[in-house]
Amino acid sequence: MEELKKLIDLKTIITLLLTIVFVILVVFQIPMPEFFIEIYRLLIVFYFGTQVQKTSDYIKNLKENTDKQE
Repeated sequence: MEELKKLIDLKTIITLLLTIVFVILVVFQIPMPEFFIEIYRLLIVFYFGTQVQKTSDYIKNLKENTDKQE
């Protein structure tokens, strides 16, 4: 479980670092390599996709627990 927490923290740190680099490149109008755009897009889709899945699972578990209590 501890290793999983470290992995999640690493994922968050990498996402934040890439986002900061992306913002810097946009603000200073520095041309971005195509591979960076693709990597960033893939990372953002993955990150938000997992967040949506976690939220969906939480809501599903909440509904199941509510149904069991009734």
